[in-house]
Amino acid sequence: MKLCSYARRPGDVPRLGLVRTDEVVDVVAAASLLNRENGARDWTGVPTTMQEALDDWDRCAPLLRTLAQAAGGLKRDAARDGDRPAVLPLDGVRLLPPVPRPPTFRDFYAFEQHVRTARGHRGLEMVPEWYEFPVFYFSNPAAMVGHGATLAPPPDTAELDFELEIAAVIGRDCRDLDPADAESAIAGYCVLNDWSARDLQRAEMKVGLGPAKGKDFATGLGPWLVTPDELADRRAGKGYDLAMIARRNGAEISRGNWRDLHWSFGEMLARASRGVTLHPGDVIGSGTVGTGCILELRPERAGGWLRPGDVLELEIEGLGVLGATVAGAAGEE
Repeated sequence: MKLCSYARRPGDVPRLGLVRTDEVVDVVAAASLLNRENGARDWTGVPTTMQEALDDWDRCAPLLRTLAQAAGGLKRDAARDGDRPAVLPLDGVRLLPPVPRPPTFRDFYAFEQHVRTARGHRGLEMVPEWYEFPVFYFSNPAAMVGHGATLAPPPDTAELDFELEIAAVIGRDCRDLDPADAESAIAGYCVLNDWSARDLQRAEMKVGLGPAKGKDFATGLGPWLVTPDELADRRAGKGYDLAMIARRNGAEISRGNWRDLHWSFGEMLARASRGVTLHPGDVIGSGTVGTGCILELRPERAGGWLRPGDVLELEIEGLGVLGATVAGAAGEE
C-alpha cells in the first residue's frame, strides 16, 4: 500500500490519498462515495490525514487496505463525492511530505561506506564507537518539504549538498525496543533528502556541537509512504536489495543499495527508543548511502556544489522518486 499527503491547490489542508500507478484515490471522498453507493457503513471512520492514520495504525491500516481494494473500480472523472473527485491524476495534485510535520526527526549514520569516505576526506580514521552503537542527531521536524519542491538555500551558504537516505515512519507508541522485532513498529518507508549546507556545517561542528544550521533549513520526504509488505520479497542483509540512485539534471551521479546498511532499522529503533518513547509519525533517517552526496563524491567530480536551477531526483527502487529544484538564495530573484 502506498499512501500520500496531497493538496489540490497551494494552501489547501493536506488530504490523505491512496496512490495507484498514475492516480490518487482521495480516502475520504472514496469512502463516502462507496458507503453511499452500497448503502453501507463499511468505511465510516476512515482517517482524514496521514497523522490520524498513524495515530491509530492498527485499526487504520487494514481499513485503508480494504478501501483500496473496493476503490479499484472507481474511475477518474466519473467518481465524485458531491463536488469532490474521488480519483485524481497524480500529476494534477501537489504531493506534500507524507508526514507534513512529524513529532520528531532523528537522522542516523548507518552506512559505513559514507562514514568512512567522508571521514577519510578530512584525514580521519573510523572511531571504534561507531561500531558499538548506531548514532543519530535531531533535526527540524517543521522543515519537511515534499516531492517537486523548489528549495531556497540558506542565504549564507555556497556549498549546498543533498544526502540520499531512507526514512522509516513510526506507526505506534514504543519504548525500549528489541532490535530483533523493532521493525514491527514501522508503518512505512519514504525517500529522504537530508539537505546540507556544508560550509555552515563545517564551521559550526568545529565547536563540537551540531549539525544545526547546516541542516535545519529543509529535509525532503516523499513522494509517498510505502508499507513494508510491499518490499518483503526484496529482503537482503540488514535491509532490502533495492537500488538507491541520485540524478542531477537528468544525469546519474550516485548509485548505492539499501542492503549495504551496517546498522539495520531494527538496531536504529532500539537505540532511538532506549529510555524514551517513540510516537506515531516520528521519522527515523538512515543516514547517507555510500556515494549518496557531493561531499563524499567530491565537488570536482560531481559538477560542483548544487547551483540555482539544478534539478535533483533521488530514487529508491520500490519507494519512488523524490524530486526537487534548487532556487536562488533567500531574497534573490
